[in-house]
Amino acid sequence: LAAPQIGENLRLIVFDLSDSQAPQRRPHYLINPVITAFEGEEVGEEGCLSVPGVREKVKRYARVEVKGIDLDGRERVWEAEGLLARMFQHEIDHLEGVLFIDRLGPIKRRRLKSMLLKREKRE
Repeated sequence: LAAPQIGENLRLIVFDLSDSQAPQRRPHYLINPVITAFEGEEVGEEGCLSVPGVREKVKRYARVEVKGIDLDGRERVWEAEGLLARMFQHEIDHLEGVLFIDRLGPIKRRRLKSMLLKREKRE
């Protein structure tokens, strides 16, 4: 989750790598996260709390290195691939004001935005 998604104007992301069945949750916090290295590409399906009910295939880097500061002020470096790499890119996009639908091709993006406007008018 990125802070702007809950109305906080902070460059902060929160993520939890705990198993969904784990009795204890262990959230990680990264302040000012930055992708410092990347490699490869892959396409995978994404959804977002900011665009409920919508899932689309999005091209992302396959592997990333992310640097940021934890809540104790220490620099942290995460090397990630697969779903974790996708999550970092998705959440850092939120800090830049970018939604996953902004990464779609122009035709698909226009069609989706039109559908979302119609949905909004009905609600």
